[in-house]
Formats: sequence, structure tokens, C-alpha cells
Amino acid sequence: MARVLRYESTPNPDALKLILDRAISDRPRSFLSPEDAAGDPVAEPIFASGSVRAVLVNGGWVSVNKLPEADWASLKPVCERALDALG
Repeated sequence: MARVLRYESTPNPDALKLILDRAISDRPRSFLSPEDAAGDPVAEPIFASGSVRAVLVNGGWVSVNKLPEADWASLKPVCERALDALG
């Protein structure tokens, strides 16, 4: 289980950086589509929301790029559930 310590905004209003309480990856992993994310325990459930354009997992943080019409209020809980499911 990994927890979000804080969210950091970026210059792109459709991107958000999730700072975690522990490292979940020993190398960067980038996903640009649901097909790319298939089988990944973090990116696949985030893409399943249908509101995401890209996910980057790197060490103790995750960057999520949402679709312009999506809102962070509904997407943050999706991200948190995906991270909670990690062993």
C-alpha cells in the first residue's frame, strides 16, 4: 500500500504530481494509453477511469495527465485507490 502525501500542481493544469510515502518503482515507467498500461498495478486502474491521457511512475511519485474535460475531484480518489491496492 502506498499513500499520497501531497499533490503538486504543474504548469500544465491537466497534470498533477502525486508525492507518495514510499518508492513504488526502481525505474521510470511511462504509459500513454490504456493498452500501454495493461498489467501495470498502478497505471491500469488509473486509465480505467476513462479520464486519463498519460501516467508516469517514477520512484516515490506518480504524474497523471488527465483529459481536459475531466476534473481532479473525481480523479484523485481513483488514483488513491490504485495506490492503496499495492502490496
